[in-house]
Amino acid sequence: MTPQPVKGAGHMTRLALLTAIALTIFMVEAQLPVVTVVPGIKLGLANIVTVYAMFTFGPGDTLMILAARIFLGAVFSGQMMTLIYSAAGGLLSWCVLLLLRKLLDRRQIWLCSPVAGVFHNLGQLLAAAAVMKTWTVLAYLPYLILAGIITGLFTGVAAQALINRLERLKQ
Repeated sequence: MTPQPVKGAGHMTRLALLTAIALTIFMVEAQLPVVTVVPGIKLGLANIVTVYAMFTFGPGDTLMILAARIFLGAVFSGQMMTLIYSAAGGLLSWCVLLLLRKLLDRRQIWLCSPVAGVFHNLGQLLAAAAVMKTWTVLAYLPYLILAGIITGLFTGVAAQALINRLERLKQ
């Protein structure tokens, strides 16, 4: 007699796979040299997975993937201080994606990522202001808004293409 698979095991496996993909992308991107004069600006390619998950699996599953990626990314990179900044940025970005998920349809997913990117950067700056006990870090805000829009457009278009491609494969 063959044991039956646990109900929901396939769903949990997909979430674990998305977490592993996001973590791998995060770790690879962390190894790339910084090419901007403003510290901390990067593409945020792991956010492709976050946007995809929000529109495919929903907010609860997305939050689990995001939390696991942020925590494991901090552990594997050995930079536990980044946990505070990443968690603040990730949570604020997740909240914005949750709101935009209700306002936009699946053809407009690419628009969510730039807005989420800006709020991710804002969350990180607010965390930095709290840790450093100074508001002077907000001087970076204009640069990070621009960076969030540009990198967010890139990751948003990539997430849109991923969702469109996977939907075509299901048919």
